[in-house]
Amino acid sequence: MKHDCHYHPAEPARWHCSQCQIDYCARCMPDADTRKRHGLCPRCNRAMRYLGAATDVVPFWNRLGAFFRYPFHLDPLAVIAICTLVPLLLQPDLVGLAVTLLLAVALLKYTYAVISRTAEGHMTPPPLATAFSGGGFEIVFLQILVFVLMGGLVFSAAMIGGPILTMLAVAFLMLALPASIMILAMEHSVMAAVNPMQLALLISRIGWPYFLLYGYLILLTVASGAAQEFAVNHFSPWLAQPLAGFLNSTFTLILFHMLGYLLFQYQEELGFASDLQDGDQGPASQRQPDRSLRLDADIDMNLKDGNYHRVLVLLKDALARDPDNGQRLEQLYRLCAARNDTAELTRYHKDLLGWLSSRNDADGIATVLQAAAAEHTGFRLDDPGLAVSCARVLYHRGRFAQVINLLRDFHKHFPDSDQLAPAYLLMAQTLANGLSQWEKATAFLTFIQKRCTGHPLHSQIESYLAQAGNREPLKGPRATFAVD
Repeated sequence: MKHDCHYHPAEPARWHCSQCQIDYCARCMPDADTRKRHGLCPRCNRAMRYLGAATDVVPFWNRLGAFFRYPFHLDPLAVIAICTLVPLLLQPDLVGLAVTLLLAVALLKYTYAVISRTAEGHMTPPPLATAFSGGGFEIVFLQILVFVLMGGLVFSAAMIGGPILTMLAVAFLMLALPASIMILAMEHSVMAAVNPMQLALLISRIGWPYFLLYGYLILLTVASGAAQEFAVNHFSPWLAQPLAGFLNSTFTLILFHMLGYLLFQYQEELGFASDLQDGDQGPASQRQPDRSLRLDADIDMNLKDGNYHRVLVLLKDALARDPDNGQRLEQLYRLCAARNDTAELTRYHKDLLGWLSSRNDADGIATVLQAAAAEHTGFRLDDPGLAVSCARVLYHRGRFAQVINLLRDFHKHFPDSDQLAPAYLLMAQTLANGLSQWEKATAFLTFIQKRCTGHPLHSQIESYLAQAGNREPLKGPRATFAVD
C-alpha cells in the first residue's frame, strides 16, 4: 500500500503516527533513526511506526532486468561455479557423493540467504562465505521436512477424499509453494510453512501481484528446463552436464531473489519494515543528526499548517543561539513581510538590514525601514555604518528619496563618525545624479571639504566639486596610469 507524506504529497511516507494519523516522509523526519526504527512524532512526541521503503519501492515487474543480472555478480557466480564444477572433478564413490550432497546443501542454503537478504533491503547478493561458513544449514533440512509434510497432506487427502480432493490439495500446494518458501525463509518455522491458513493469509495480503509473480516463476521454470534440455541434446556430455547445472543454479537464484523482493515490496502488508541498505553503511550513516534540518522540517510543517506564531517562535529561538545565521534571518524576514508584522521587523531591524544590505536587496531594506517608521514616528538608525551601507544599496537601485530620508542630518546624529564623509558624498551623488539638484549637492561636498579634512575622501572632493560645477555626474576622479 502506497502512502504519501501529509506535508509533501509527492514524497512517499516513511513514518506513521497512529495517534495523529499522519504520515511523514524522510524530509519531515531528518532526525529519526531508521536503523533502530525509532522516530518521535513532531506533533505529539510519541513513537511512530516505521513504514520502511515499501511506499516508494519499484514494483518487481518493472525491474526484471535487475533480477536476471543478479546471479552474475562475483559472489553468486563463485558459489555456482564451486557447487557445479567441483562434483565433476570427484570420483563416483562415497566421498564424492558426500561432497556433492554437501555442496548441494550449501547452494540451497545460499538461495535462502538470498531471500532473507533481499527482504531486508539488500539488493546485492550475499557474500561467498554465506554458503560455506557459519550457521543456517538447518534451513535445508527444514525445507526437506516441509516437502515431507506436504507429501503427507496429499496422501491424507487421497485417503479421505479420493482423487478430487487429492487434485485440489496438489493444486493448492503448488500454488502456495512460493508462499511456503517465503514463510520458511523469514520465520524458519516448518509449521508456519505448511499451515494452510498462514499460506492463504500471505497470498491474500499480497493480492494479485502474487499470481503475477507465480506466472513469472512458471515461465522461469519452463525456460530453465528448456535451456538445460537444449544443452543436453546439443552438446557433448562433458560440456552439457556443467552447463545444465550452471543454468539450473542461475535460474534458481533469480527465482529466490524475486521471492525476496516480493517480500520487500509488500513488507507493510506482511507486518514488517525494512529499507534499502546497500551503499548506506558508511560513516555518513553514523553522523549525528543535523539540528538545523529538524528546525527546517518543523518550520515547513508549521507553515503548511498555518501555525505562523509557532514558526516565529522557532525562528526567534534559533536567532537567539545564532544571530548571524543568514538562512534564519531570511526566513524571519519573509515571514514577517508576508504577514506585515511591523513589530517584529522593527525589533530585528538591525540584523535584517545588515543581511539585506549584504544581498543588495533594496526592496527588502525599504520594507524594513517603512515598517520601523510605522512603528515609531521619526525612526532613525542608530548605527552610522549600517545607515550608509543601506543608503548605498538604495542609491544604486534609484530609491533617491529614501536615501535622503536615511542620511538627513547625519552630522547632527553622528558628528564624530568616520562615516560622515561617505554619507554626505552619497547624499551629494543622490542630489546631483538622481535629482539634478546641483547647488544642494555642492553644499554637501563643501561641507565634507571643510569638516572632514582627515578623511581619505577629502583629497577627491575637489574633483567632485569640479564635476558639480560643470553639471556633470558625480563619478569621482578619473583613473590615471601616470608614474611619478
